[in-house]
Formats: sequence, structure tokens, C-alpha cells
Amino acid sequence: MTSSEVMKLIKDEGILVIDLKFVDLPGLWQHFSVSAREFSEDAFSEGVGFDGSSIRGFQEIHESDMLLIPDPNATFVDPFTGVPTLSIICDVSDPVHNTLYSRDPRHVAKKAEAHLKKAGVAERAYFGPEAEFYILDSVRFDQSYNYGYYHIDSEEGFWNSGKEGENGSKNLGYKPRYKEGYFPVPPMDSLQDIRSEMMLTLEKVNVPVEVHHHEVGTAGQTEIDLRFDTLLKMADNLMKYKYVIKNVARKHGKTVTFMPKPIFQDNGSGMHVHQSLWNNGTNLFYGKGRYADLSEQAIYYIGGLLAHAPALLAFCAPTTNSYRRLVPGYEAPINLMYSQRNRSACVRIPVYSRSEKSKRIEFRSPDPSANPYLALSAMLMAGLDGMERKLVPPDPIDKDLYELAPEEKAKVKSTPGSLEEALEALEKDHAFLLKGGVFTEDLIDTWLQYKHKKELDPVRLRPHPHEFALYFDI
Repeated sequence: MTSSEVMKLIKDEGILVIDLKFVDLPGLWQHFSVSAREFSEDAFSEGVGFDGSSIRGFQEIHESDMLLIPDPNATFVDPFTGVPTLSIICDVSDPVHNTLYSRDPRHVAKKAEAHLKKAGVAERAYFGPEAEFYILDSVRFDQSYNYGYYHIDSEEGFWNSGKEGENGSKNLGYKPRYKEGYFPVPPMDSLQDIRSEMMLTLEKVNVPVEVHHHEVGTAGQTEIDLRFDTLLKMADNLMKYKYVIKNVARKHGKTVTFMPKPIFQDNGSGMHVHQSLWNNGTNLFYGKGRYADLSEQAIYYIGGLLAHAPALLAFCAPTTNSYRRLVPGYEAPINLMYSQRNRSACVRIPVYSRSEKSKRIEFRSPDPSANPYLALSAMLMAGLDGMERKLVPPDPIDKDLYELAPEEKAKVKSTPGSLEEALEALEKDHAFLLKGGVFTEDLIDTWLQYKHKKELDPVRLRPHPHEFALYFDI
């Protein structure tokens, strides 16, 4: 779509408000709105000013003036506003240097796609993330000097199996058991209609959906899978995905969390990312007759993902909570191996189909707390580094990796055990991200500082509630 076509759409659809959206460094959408009467086609070339000093990971107060550059190819009519509103996803520009902003995650994704083409490896990279989440009925949390707690609840939660009904209602007993929420039909699956509404709303904003279903966890764990797309488009679609899902849930008096591990001793929420490279209509990952029909290039790409996995997870599993998911059991992909079908390996090769067009690899360690622009770009850069350096991963293992003999298990490396370990790995291993100017030292330094100061240190300094159960009577 061109800027002229956007202006025509505004007129034809009776749009009254233009909502300009952009992403901060950690990965949340920010926005402000302008009247359609005041919005002109010049905005697409000249930009719209805003204060960048109040945005996480952006500018200091003495350099706060920044510009949003609306992308005419990233528009959608907002399905949730009462007033006709057109949302436009924007890039961030530095008005002093007249360049796109180096810490704008969307700019990183654009540079990653450009680097792929310039390197001559492939025309495009396709990504298909599967972001899981929980649909809850209530959440309360607070933290102060003398207390700290959280409380979540869901009508589906198995912990409510013995609860009496409230306000004249009855407890009908249909609640998925812990770790047994995968694929039950209604009434056990009470969220069918909400998920269908989420799917149909996503389609309204041009986000194609392949499937939706209840996930393993009790208390409303859910998965809605998006159809694969190119890197930038998929990152945009993931932002729309979160926006739509949260707002549909709110409409039904429910809330959604993409936290990787919100519930003790049940499955966490991952974001398994399917990916492949294509050139001249040919899938570069397909190698008929080889292991899992993977080409030599695909093996090298996997080698790059596994070699850089500890550093990658600083962007792909970027929260302290991420590492409560990445533990043995719960189908957690913590083993730095690849395998066909095996879901405990970091890289799985789906074998649902033997056709060339479906051949892809699936990196399973990421989770939906990631900033999609940075995470997808980092994965691509790791894979390309593996192809460039011909990195050969360890031999695949098709056994249950949790049941290996001790001598075999000792040979299998694991993902980092904490965010701190992942950040340390990123600090030591990020040269592959700097190729082609895709990531910058400034962005990586800012990411490391932000994660330490705003997340690691605050969590480290506070007593954990369970410590009272362990130590109060010492």
C-alpha cells in the first residue's frame, strides 16, 4: 500500500482517528493518536514528533526529540475502538542525524532482512512462531518493603475442583488436570468460543491463523498458530497477535498473560519458532534422503543456532521468569541438540510432511516474552553465521533426552540456567549479531544495562515468598 492509498482508505472508511504505534526496546507497543483531519500525507515522509526520553531503552532527557515514520504497508483498522480508528505501525527516526534510530527494534528487523539478501544466501527467510499464553479470570500482585505476593485464578484451574459455586452458580467439575489440558473437547475446554473470536479478529486485521487449541496447562493455557511469513511481517503480526488476544480476552472479562511460567508445576508458555530460507522458489533447507530430509545448509544453520544459543536466549528468553520454564520436564527444550520429532531438544525437525515446501527447522527455546523484532533477527543472524562458518552441530539424538544414561547425558550441553547466564553469554558472544550492521554495540550495551538494572537486580534483592516457608523458623 502507498501513502496515497492510505489517505484514500482514511476517507473511504470514514476514519476519524489515526493511531501511531511503535515498539519499545523490551518489546511492548506504545502509541499516541492524532485526528484524521490533522493527519496529512506528508507524515509518511516527514514523520510525526514525540518524546523519546520516556520510552524504555530509548533516549536520555537531553536528546528526547524523535520522529515516528508511519509505514503505509503496516496499517489496520482497529477492531476494538468505539471511534473509527486506523492503526499504523511506525519506524523511529533520529531527527538530528536524519537516520532511522539504531535502537528501534523494527529497524533491526529491516536490517536483518537486507543483510540476508546482501549476503547472497537467500531471498527471504520465513518464520512461523507458536506463541502460547494463559487466559485467566483474575490476577493480583503487589510488592512493597514488608510484603510481596501474586495470586492468579481461572475457572478452569484444577485447584478449583473442590470449590463451591459462588452467587448461586454451581461447580460443574470440568477442569483440566495438571499437565492434561491438551486437546480436550468442551465442556472441559471452556475457551473454544473465545479462541475462535480471537482467531477471527486476527483475520480481520490481516493476520492469517492456521489453528487454535487448548494447550497442556490447566487454567486456560492456549495456543493460536499464525501462518508463516517473512521476518518483518511476522514480527509485526506478533505485535498485532498480542494486541488482539489481550483485548478480546478483556472484552469477555478475562485477562491474558504471555509470562513464560506463571503457574507452579505445570507447563510454561513457549514460542517455538519454525524457520526456513528460500531462494528462487527453492527451499534451501530441503535435502531429500538425508537425515530428516535436511540439506547441508540446514545443518549448518542449526549449528549456528546451537553454537550461539546461550547468547541468543538473552533476546529469545529475555526475562528472569523465562528460566523457570527452561528446566527439566514440562516438555522444556533445554538440551542443546537437534532431533526429528523430539520435543525436549532445542531444535526439532517436524516430520508431519515429507514435501519440500514444508521442510523447516523449529527452534523451541524462545518464549513469548521476547521482543519479536530482536528475537527473530538474532535467530537469523545465528543461523547465517553457522552457514558462513560451516558449523556442524553434535549428532542428532532421537531418544528421550531425559532418559539418557548418565554417560550420554553428560555429553549433552544445556541452555543457560538463568537470565544472568544468558546475558553473560551475550556479552562474550555477539560478534555474529554485528555483521552487516544489523545489531549495534549501542543496542546490545543498552539491552545488557537495562536487563541488569531493571530486572535482574530488582528480583535478586527481594525475598522470595517461598523463602519464608523454608527459613522463617531458622
